[in-house]
Parts: sequence; structure tokens; C-alpha cells
Amino acid sequence: MATTTEPSSVRPDRPVPIKTRSSGPGIVRFYRSAVGKKWVMAITGVMLIGFVLFHLLGNIKLYLSREEINLYGEALRNIPEHILPRTWLLWGLRLGLIGAFALHIHSAYGLTRINRKARPQGYQSKRDYIAADFASRTMRWTGVIVALYLVFHLMDLTWGTANPEFERGDPYNNLIYSLQRPAIAAVYVLANVALAIHLFHGTWSMFQSMGVNNPRINGLRRPLATTIAAIVLVGNLSFPIAVQLHLVEPVCPGENPTEPCES
Repeated sequence: MATTTEPSSVRPDRPVPIKTRSSGPGIVRFYRSAVGKKWVMAITGVMLIGFVLFHLLGNIKLYLSREEINLYGEALRNIPEHILPRTWLLWGLRLGLIGAFALHIHSAYGLTRINRKARPQGYQSKRDYIAADFASRTMRWTGVIVALYLVFHLMDLTWGTANPEFERGDPYNNLIYSLQRPAIAAVYVLANVALAIHLFHGTWSMFQSMGVNNPRINGLRRPLATTIAAIVLVGNLSFPIAVQLHLVEPVCPGENPTEPCES
């Protein structure tokens, strides 16, 4: 008598695997992978580094005059003049940065979950903290500090809800009045130290995340990371220091733009 065998795919001791994450467009499946998340972290990281450097460049106008930095702020709201309505491009850039920031955080969170699932249960990692880089070990916390500070920074200098002296269209005085408060100046210093540490490791690991492994490039990774972090740290810390030392003073609107406000 002929016998039949049960296909292995439906054997009761071999459950059919359920594929729950293989559907969707290719770009979505790519992002779900660890490699995809690393690429997203690297690309969004480049965008955010560019913003930080550009933002620093604009803020340096604080040392020129109230007119210079206020004209800079007005120019940002007007670009591209006569082509789009006022602030449209600026808000487009803001939304793009918000999206990049959200993807950066989400991909970092996803990679953390992937790494944790890859570890055997009960495994206790015994890292060599002397050999491990301090910046890499604090990426999570420096990222949290920067994210929280970003919200406060918007409340303080963009929306004005956290700045009693806020005057729309006057970034020069807004920044000085904000940093004249010792507590805010201290928060600004702490946040920018965290930002510099985060940028250092992020820049250093960016090439590795994108699979770039060339001896000629690898040797430039640490100097590049150090340079970017140092520029951001020194530049941004100069603002609260200058304000606290009264090297720059607020200028009263409508008065001589070269004379400080009288207290």
C-alpha cells in the first residue's frame, strides 16, 4: 500500500513561520534592517551637523552689531525673496529638520532594540570602560540632553514663551536678555558640552555606519570629528561667557544702535 508523508511545511512540530515585517515597499524593508537604520542615522546626522554649523555662523553676528544679526534673521524669513511667500521656505527647512531629527531619534531607538534582542538572555556585558570611548558610552544621554534643550531653546528664542523680555524680530536682544540669566547661561553651557560630545562620536562613527572603510579616509575620521566638535563647543560657549562678562549688552529699540540700554 502506498503511503503519503506530511509535507514538512505543515508538520505540527515545525510551525509555519509568520512573516510580519517583510511586506511593504523596498525602502521601508531596508529601513527596518540594522543597516538601513545606520544609513538613516548617518544621513540625518550630516543634515543636523550642517544645521548646527550654519546656526553657529549666524549667531556669530552677535559680535558685529544688533543690526547685523537682526538683518540676518529677517533675511531668513524672506528667502527666496519674490519667489515664495514670506517664511514659506524657512518653514519648509524647519519641517525638514524636524523630520531629520525625528528619524535620527527613531533609528537610534530601533538600533538599540535590535542590539538588545541580539544578546543572549541573561548575558551580562563586561565592557572594558577604560578602552571604550567616553563619547560612545554617553551617546544616549547626550542625545536626550540635546533633545530636551532644543525644546527649551525654541520656547526661549523662537516662540518667546520662556523669555520674559522676548520681542519678535529682535534676535540680538532676545539672545542677550536670555543669557543674562545665570541659570539659563548654565543650561546653555551644559547643553552645548553635551552637543559637542554627541557630535564628536557621531561624526567619527558616521563613515563606519555608511560602510566606508578606506585607510586614507579612516585616518581623517578622528581629526574631522575633533574639529567639528571643537568649533561648535568654542563658538557656542563664547555667547554665554561674553554676555555674563558684559562684553555684549542689549540695545534699546529706537535708540542709538551703538549704545547699550540703560538699566
